[in-house]
Amino acid sequence: MIWRTFANTLLASLFEPPCAACARPLSHPLDGAVCEQCWASVSGGALLTDFPRGHGIDWAGAVAHYDGRLRDIIHALKYEGRRSLAKPLGGLMRERGAKLLVGADAVVPVPLHPRRERERGFNQADDLARQLGLPVVPLLRRVKFTTSQIELPAGARHQNVRDVFAIAGGRADQLRQGYGGQEAGRHIFSVVVLVDDVSTTGATLDACARVLKHAGVKEVRALTAARVVTGRR
Repeated sequence: MIWRTFANTLLASLFEPPCAACARPLSHPLDGAVCEQCWASVSGGALLTDFPRGHGIDWAGAVAHYDGRLRDIIHALKYEGRRSLAKPLGGLMRERGAKLLVGADAVVPVPLHPRRERERGFNQADDLARQLGLPVVPLLRRVKFTTSQIELPAGARHQNVRDVFAIAGGRADQLRQGYGGQEAGRHIFSVVVLVDDVSTTGATLDACARVLKHAGVKEVRALTAARVVTGRR
């Protein structure tokens, strides 16, 4: 529309707001905090991975590798509080992770410890989960405050998240009994998709998945905005 074009031009010329990823001036600031060039650089197909029996996660996917502009976008969302980025980033997750979402009963955001969520003001995993087009069900809670995974070497991350997650209060009965109206003999949460911003070794996702499966979930998939390239998950 003409008024939008005029407003974009006016804002761009008067304030020169920078792109949250590359810091270049935005030519269309009303269209979002990240420029078209940075979004376009997040290219390629989804990263999909099957896991062997015994791993908590059955199947996982990510939009792309955790580098370049995608890393900058996630950093702006997570650490700079640019929550408006959750919508377009979640849209990419929904598009490229479509195969993971097919047949799932719900998406489950990886929870933050209440203390960390208070400090940050939001849970980025929850913001992303709400863009995926499935019911968002907070089945998990974080019961221990731990060192951030990003601060630890890969070998210490599984130990760091051991016994950290539990089924959220009031959700255990839902997992066992389901809601009214469910298909006869079908578990209401047979298949769920865990959602987080970044997967590095996969330790956090694995720990969450094991708690969910112990509670009765049959299949746990995982979808993240990005995946760090490492020799192990």
